[in-house]
Formats: sequence, structure tokens, C-alpha cells
Amino acid sequence: MTLESVQKHNVVNVIYQQMKKNIQDGVWEPGCKLPSEAELVATFSVSRVSVRSAVQKLRDLGVVVTHQGKGTYVTRDVARFGEFSDNQPVLHLSQEEFEDMRVFRQTVEFRCMALAVEKATDADISRLEQALNRMLVTKDDYKKYSQADYDFHLAIVKASHNKVFIHVMESLKNIYIHYLQELNRVLGVTLESVEAHIKVYMALKNRDAATASETLNKAMAHNVDVIEESRLLDK
Repeated sequence: MTLESVQKHNVVNVIYQQMKKNIQDGVWEPGCKLPSEAELVATFSVSRVSVRSAVQKLRDLGVVVTHQGKGTYVTRDVARFGEFSDNQPVLHLSQEEFEDMRVFRQTVEFRCMALAVEKATDADISRLEQALNRMLVTKDDYKKYSQADYDFHLAIVKASHNKVFIHVMESLKNIYIHYLQELNRVLGVTLESVEAHIKVYMALKNRDAATASETLNKAMAHNVDVIEESRLLDK
């Protein structure tokens, strides 16, 4: 492995490009651990801040993942995405995983919306509103937004007062949050997403299951279109 010493103005970008090349060329294979921060600092002859910024750029793209106390690793499934763009994050959800989640949501959440219209209490609507408010104040942090996003959809399921649906939704918490984080990281927390959740909330508050389901369905269909377009561009 050859990493050239960096003495240029745009230090972070030069480090990033060389690290990116090592991943694309297979020098750092999927699943392997990157050199430590201290090793990268010594190799590039730059500051820790510059190295951290370059690694963060790779992390934001989803190309590497950092495990606290263990180090930073190349994402195991990065190979299936081939060349990755500096501006297009890698979606770590297969088409099958994405579709399975969409079908689950259409099957469970849509039914829960219909039940919520019949059974939701004032406390249920308040819980939904609280989750929505947390989404609005965390929209600049996709991880916190995704947690609030999950809580919003969990609130819908809880408003159904169906214990089986609630248990299933809670048992899938980690999977569901990972799915939301991937969407929000790659697609971004868009104005359309925020507005769709507000519309769903208002529809349920007004006991309008049809509008709530239609709004969520359109939002998911939009996600499908954007992801498919992205995958076609990656080919």
C-alpha cells in the first residue's frame, strides 16, 4: 500500500481521495480495518483533525463504519456498489430488503391507521404529535431524526391498540431504525418527507384514514423512484 505524504492546501480532500482509491482498488477490502488514526497521521504527515475530517467524509457516504473502541472498517457490502460518487452516498439496503420493508409497512401500518381512526385516544394523538415535533427539531441530524421517525410510526401502531401489531413493531425496532437511517442518510431529510409526516398526523387527528394511507403510500413510492434512479446512475 502506498499513501503519499500530503503537503497541499486542500489537505482533507487529498487524504480522502487517496483513501477512497485504496478502497476502490481493493487495497482496503470490504470488512477490513483501516490503519489507526495515529498511523494515518504519520503516513500523510498531517494533523489528526485533517485525518478525522477525511474519515468522516467516507463515513457520511456509508463507505466506512466506525465501531467505538475497535476502529474504522470498510463496509462489508461496499463491493456490490462498484464506483461510488463523492456526492452520492451508498445505500446499504438491498433491493429485496427495501421492498420487504415497504410491503411490511403497507400491510401493518396501513391497517393500523384504519384502526387508529377508530380507537385512538387523546393520549395517542398527543404521542404522535410529540414524535412529530422531535422530527422537526432534529431534521438537521439524520440519526436523531430517524429515531423520532420510528417513534412517529410506532405511535401510529400503538394508536391501533392491537397488542400483536405493537409487539411486532417494537421487536423490529433495530431493523426499522436502520432502514430509516439509510433512507434519511442517502436521500436526505427532505421538505417533502417532513410535510408528508405532518399531513399523516393531521389526517389521523381528523380521523381520516384514507388520506393518511394515501400520503404514506405516495411518500414510499417517491422513495422507490429516487432509489431506482440512483441505482441506474450507478450502473
